[in-house]
Amino acid sequence: MKQEFNVKPLSGYLAVLAALLLISGTFVAFYNEIVWLGVVMTILTVLTLIGFTIVEPNGSCVMVLFGAYSGTIRDNGFFWVNPFYLKRKISLRARNFDSEPIKVNDKLGNPIKIGFVLVWRVAETYKAVFEVDDFQHFVLVQSDAALRKLAGLYPYDNLEDHEAVMTLRSGGEEVNDELEKEIRERLTIAGIEVIEARINYIAYAEEIANAMLRRQQATAVVSARFKIVEGAVSMVQMALEQLSDKKIVELDEERKAAMVSNLMVVLCSDKDTTPVVNTGTLHS
Repeated sequence: MKQEFNVKPLSGYLAVLAALLLISGTFVAFYNEIVWLGVVMTILTVLTLIGFTIVEPNGSCVMVLFGAYSGTIRDNGFFWVNPFYLKRKISLRARNFDSEPIKVNDKLGNPIKIGFVLVWRVAETYKAVFEVDDFQHFVLVQSDAALRKLAGLYPYDNLEDHEAVMTLRSGGEEVNDELEKEIRERLTIAGIEVIEARINYIAYAEEIANAMLRRQQATAVVSARFKIVEGAVSMVQMALEQLSDKKIVELDEERKAAMVSNLMVVLCSDKDTTPVVNTGTLHS
């Protein structure tokens, strides 16, 4: 595969001096009625002027001569090149692409909306111009395809797939690294350097967003209840053990069961309980 190579063109300022001399010679030739010389000098002047080109900082100029790649100018400045070159300016500056969120299915088939931001630039002008038809459109299409592929590899979260080690929502840098790697592999053919690729938007699609929100809330409630019950059991066990070890009161199995029941109600209740004070004997 042919690779890019850089060329050192002639200084444009020397070419300006030559153009001025040709223009002067053209006027002199026509003034002296030497028509053939004036025509030749005019053609040379036009060709000289056509050869001028300006390359801005972080810019480049790809040159093609009769269908053959002739090199790339990467130095910035004012230059003169072969007037028969077809010149195409290619910016080497970093560019941003902030995608609109697209609707895709995650690994479990749930419809989600996901978007990303991509920072890229042209690294090899030969590939960008000649290996693909339109490198900017190529970047958009291939990065979109990479995002769709990534979304299908992981679940949105682990509510349904509890064995999932990495999810789109919690994957963080690992998911971004996978996205960047996938996009880089796809854009190599076009000579594009991927500077950064990050997911900047992710959510369930509208048709299941409310259902999934209720499910997440229910899961959170169950998890919280589990912790509350686990803590309450530990506290009841500790209370019974300390009452027994310090011989504060002797409780039979029936009274222990009643005490456990009362403590569990107090500790696990959603609302504040109203205590009932017993002013009689222990058993009445």
